[in-house]
Amino acid sequence: MPKINGNEIRPGNVLEHNDSLWAAVKVDHVKPGKGGAFAQVELRNLRNGSKLNERFRSADKVEKVRLEQKDQQFLFEDDGLLTVMDMETYEQVQLPAELLGETRPFLQDGMTIVVEFHDTEALNARLPQKIICKIAETEPVVKGQTAANSFKPAILENGVKVMVPPFVGPDEDIVVNTDTMEYSERA
Repeated sequence: MPKINGNEIRPGNVLEHNDSLWAAVKVDHVKPGKGGAFAQVELRNLRNGSKLNERFRSADKVEKVRLEQKDQQFLFEDDGLLTVMDMETYEQVQLPAELLGETRPFLQDGMTIVVEFHDTEALNARLPQKIICKIAETEPVVKGQTAANSFKPAILENGVKVMVPPFVGPDEDIVVNTDTMEYSERA
């Protein structure tokens, strides 16, 4: 595995540190008045979700891990496990549903998700960035009201609450950005 210097760590990097795999969440480069510069790195454990704050000096060597990204088709969920199928080999794998985090309610049958593997271990899963959802309930459309920064609450069919512009009504399809968990546009 390639080794990088402590000052080369960037958010999103996956590192092998203390015999575990960690994702760099936040990186602050600090240049104190005395002593050498260092990177203050907030790490999240990819196996159990625990967090760690660590200082890496520029002379420190750390192993950067490359995760293999594979497109997987979601088939079904059973008892907190997602069964997905590799689109090339048709091999089926079970993943813990927690890998999706807060985007889990947006998972839809047959959806293609990106799963990141380290060897054969699935460590992360991402939904498409934009997903079409139907609004279950929201206040009715008010005639003549413009979208002057006045968003209103709406509940989607999957139970998730989002803020939508005033011109969007119940039973309409909207696009939700899964990175920000916010309304993107009308579908």
